[in-house]
Amino acid sequence: MPNDIQRYQLGDVELLSGKILPSAELAYCTYGDLNLVKGNVVLLPTFYTGSHLRNKGFFGADRAIDPSRHFIVSVNMFGNGWSSSPSNAAPAVRGPHFPEISLYDNVKCQHRLLTEELGIERIRLVTGWSMAGCQAYHWAAQYPDMVDAILPFCASARTSTHNFVFLEGVKAALIADHTWEGGHYTSPPIAGLKAFGRVYAGWAFSQTFYREGLFQTLGFDTVEALLCSWEEDHLNWDANNLLVKLRTWQSANISANPAYGGDFQRALNNIKAKAILMPCSTDLYFPPEDNEIEARHMPNAELRTYHSPWGHCVASPENDPEFTRFLDRALSELLQLAHS
Repeated sequence: MPNDIQRYQLGDVELLSGKILPSAELAYCTYGDLNLVKGNVVLLPTFYTGSHLRNKGFFGADRAIDPSRHFIVSVNMFGNGWSSSPSNAAPAVRGPHFPEISLYDNVKCQHRLLTEELGIERIRLVTGWSMAGCQAYHWAAQYPDMVDAILPFCASARTSTHNFVFLEGVKAALIADHTWEGGHYTSPPIAGLKAFGRVYAGWAFSQTFYREGLFQTLGFDTVEALLCSWEEDHLNWDANNLLVKLRTWQSANISANPAYGGDFQRALNNIKAKAILMPCSTDLYFPPEDNEIEARHMPNAELRTYHSPWGHCVASPENDPEFTRFLDRALSELLQLAHS
């Protein structure tokens, strides 16, 4: 089913900050076939610790997004180690010298991929979890005449102050490692990466998740076993890559660009896409209250909250099968509306 990873060469890209990302490239995969009218495109950006590989959990045979019916473009975010990142960039911007990247930059470059490389002029649906969902909002605001529908889940159109502060905490845990060396480390800052993962785990699930011992359904006998798993998982990441994406997350705001000049309400008002906003009731990063505010200012948006103790990680494939069914029903609705 999946195609091999493909790479789109963007050349030297001027970023929103005014800095240049030299020899930039986007790594992506496509699944399914583009129909004759090019009207079956589904775009899946990636989330913070995700890639095109983990996006496979959101589509498949007999799912709402199905490669037998849809042309799926799964595109890696800058900084995730597949697309241009501190770990693989041109020597002049490698490691701590990598410039700050906004979601605006990501989406602008993804637009080039779709229009210049793939010949796509219309997107039937943009969807994704967490930072991928944040990119769905950005797509609908930056290219309102190109996107038919969006379904961001466990995401927001603008990173809240509370979310920003959480990210400062995990960042501080990472860079406190004495081997960090301002990003010029010669070997991975293992203690910092482990601390990053351990702090992250406290926010990824809800208070109820821990109170009721739901970590045991994931195969962990104790909280400590879960925390050790999160430590090990984050050892697989390049520390500079994590921090570049963290700054991207912190700066996320659909109105922070020349088109809207910081006018958040106007940016929301300008979204033409049909939208279902899907928070989890106990998400500590992206609480439903943020989406409630957004929905009031989006012309074609519906708030559809999923009630669960799983918090942000409710959307991680296989954690909560009922969420998968809830998500697929909503995706099917939007894909049908976009088709009609």
